Amino acid sequence: MRHVYQEGGVPVWVDLHNPTDAEIAQACSDCKLSIPTREELDEIENSSRMRADGETLTLSLPITPYHPDKPPLSTPIGFVLTPRILATVRYDELHTFHKVATDIERDKNIYSSSQIFAMLVESLVEYAADKLEHLQGDTRAISKTIFHRDQAVRKDVQKKSAMLRDVLIKLGDMGERLSELRETLLTLQRVLPFVVDRGQAWIGADVATRLRTTVGDIQSLNDFETHLTDKVQFLLDATLGFINNQQNDMFRVLTIASVVGIPPVFVAGLYGMNFQNQPEYHWAFGYEWGWAMIIISAIVPIAWFKWRGWW
Repeated sequence: MRHVYQEGGVPVWVDLHNPTDAEIAQACSDCKLSIPTREELDEIENSSRMRADGETLTLSLPITPYHPDKPPLSTPIGFVLTPRILATVRYDELHTFHKVATDIERDKNIYSSSQIFAMLVESLVEYAADKLEHLQGDTRAISKTIFHRDQAVRKDVQKKSAMLRDVLIKLGDMGERLSELRETLLTLQRVLPFVVDRGQAWIGADVATRLRTTVGDIQSLNDFETHLTDKVQFLLDATLGFINNQQNDMFRVLTIASVVGIPPVFVAGLYGMNFQNQPEYHWAFGYEWGWAMIIISAIVPIAWFKWRGWW
């Protein structure tokens, strides 16, 4: 539990990180607030994510912290905002919260609860923008991998197959991260106008302006996220198309091999019937004749496929 104090020792922000039931109960008693539980924060209805009780605003939004060695997992953040104090509840480590707390403790200015809320929201939006920029770099790298492969990979079927499978996994992970970011941004886009509307009497004109500006930033990030989602879908379609072409090439080789192999098998079967009155058995060059027929019967279909451009 972290406390940020105003001048005179009055707490203005209480940050609960992965709190126990006892810590939540203590914070509710100390701050005279009703702090939501994890189950309440996980609810997805708008009425559950945005509630107003007089001058007390209870908000929740999902966010997906980035862990390089873990799959993306959404976790809720709860805000209880009043004119005198801000309480936050979170169940994962978020560097944005630590950064804001450090900036406030280092600064000599006195911050209100609404100003701290605006700083947290702006930090979360910056975090989302950074993640989108990172994902944009990933899409460029994958696009280069798919469409500008070196000759060694193009000619090596095994390497090409492994590369395409790896790309599919990366695209799936990117699509999941984009979906989580979109959920966070859309929730923020609904929450901030609610705060400006319900708290207009006490949040202050400067905070209201900052929140409206942040809503505009979120809209631009939503548009950018849509662009990235479309790009990921395009890359996914292209990857699946390459895989499909590779499979078609394999089936084409098998088809050609089976067609080319039919005439030689027929010739070999014909002269292998071992009938008594087959004149070729008594020729001096019967063996050579049989081999010549087998080879010619294989070359003719190959030449036909080459002439038609099928191989």
